[in-house]
Amino acid sequence: MEGILGIFKDKDLRRRVLVVFGFLALFRLLSVVPVPTFDPARIPNLASNNFLGFLNIFSGGGLERVSIMMLGVGPYITSSIIMQLLTMIFPSLKEMYQEDGEAGRRKFNQYSRLLTVPLAFLQGYALLSLLSNPSQGIIPPLTGFEMFIDVLIVAAGSMLLVWIGELVSEHGIGNGVSLIIFAGIVAGIPAAFAQTFFQLQQVGGGIDSSALSTIIGYMVIAPIVIAGVVLITEAERPIPISYAKRVRGAKMYGGMSTYLPLRVNQAGVIPIIFAISILLFPPIIGSFLARVSSNSFVLGISHVLTSFLNNLLLYGISYFLLVFLFTYFYTAVTFDPEAISSNLQKQGGFIPGIRPGPSTTEFLSKLITRITLVGAVFLGVIAVLPLIMQALFSQIQSLTIGGTALLIVVSVVLETIKQIRAQLTLREYD
Repeated sequence: MEGILGIFKDKDLRRRVLVVFGFLALFRLLSVVPVPTFDPARIPNLASNNFLGFLNIFSGGGLERVSIMMLGVGPYITSSIIMQLLTMIFPSLKEMYQEDGEAGRRKFNQYSRLLTVPLAFLQGYALLSLLSNPSQGIIPPLTGFEMFIDVLIVAAGSMLLVWIGELVSEHGIGNGVSLIIFAGIVAGIPAAFAQTFFQLQQVGGGIDSSALSTIIGYMVIAPIVIAGVVLITEAERPIPISYAKRVRGAKMYGGMSTYLPLRVNQAGVIPIIFAISILLFPPIIGSFLARVSSNSFVLGISHVLTSFLNNLLLYGISYFLLVFLFTYFYTAVTFDPEAISSNLQKQGGFIPGIRPGPSTTEFLSKLITRITLVGAVFLGVIAVLPLIMQALFSQIQSLTIGGTALLIVVSVVLETIKQIRAQLTLREYD
């Protein structure tokens, strides 16, 4: 409460918070504007398709409304991931991102924004093709000209959202892109609660005892899951680091101890996004085959591919395994034990009981492998959490918010709280 009151007492901090709310309100307003070729009266039902339902959450309901914001900031996230992976291939990009300071990171982010443009066109075309596929029956088939106009508009909408995110980061507080995703997720929660209670209402009114017990069970499990997400998100393994004493001139340096924090969830939500990107390919390929061929065998393959994500068991197993593998992959990309060992040795630091150099590299490699096992299993469970909740509480499927969405919401809230506390602390020092 002191922190909340502190926000309203400080003029600059109050302005930053109001800027965030203003831009998020603009995002919510734009998310209900449909593309020109879509009839707003025909809102599609995405509940039967797990993947489209997942994307609908992240677009803040924009996909369900076939809105100009239906892509959300997805193309920018994809672009950022690709750029980070390219740092493994091109040393110049790695140097720009890690060693050139703030100017290098700004240039790196500019490249990410430029790459977002073609990705927005590509993802817009893929998604509209999937929605207009006759086998999906979500929106009517589009002519070539209508497809061109719609792809152009949804790509422009995505770039507009990226710009709004940049303005939030610059003039508001917190990460703008993350806050936009956060707003899209939480915007659907009131409607989900309303839909659930409408579903549970009997014809004569009231809620039967089995439905009531289901709601109570859900309300008990939900806080436990949220607490687990907070625990794993904040969990870290501190590695003690000692620095040798060094004499330079008349002064002595070093001789202090600190620690190197290794997060249990080192990869964040990136592995889940990777897995979703891979799972996107079967329905897109199926949609393409249905468009280009009328052969019965090809159409059969197309039907299998487009309905792949509707098989809950196959979808859940594939999702869990992909998330598990990508967690190890992305951790290997972002965490370099050899570079950390080299930097520690150059600065005169060492891990007590471990020799500097190759021994430190080996120790960090083994440790991060063990820690990542916990993080990978956690992310895999979080990814398939909606399927588990649907199996346990089939009567309230509309309330089973995705585990990925929950992870993002918790992460964004924790990060924003930290930034607000840092701003308040800074003003106290002033």
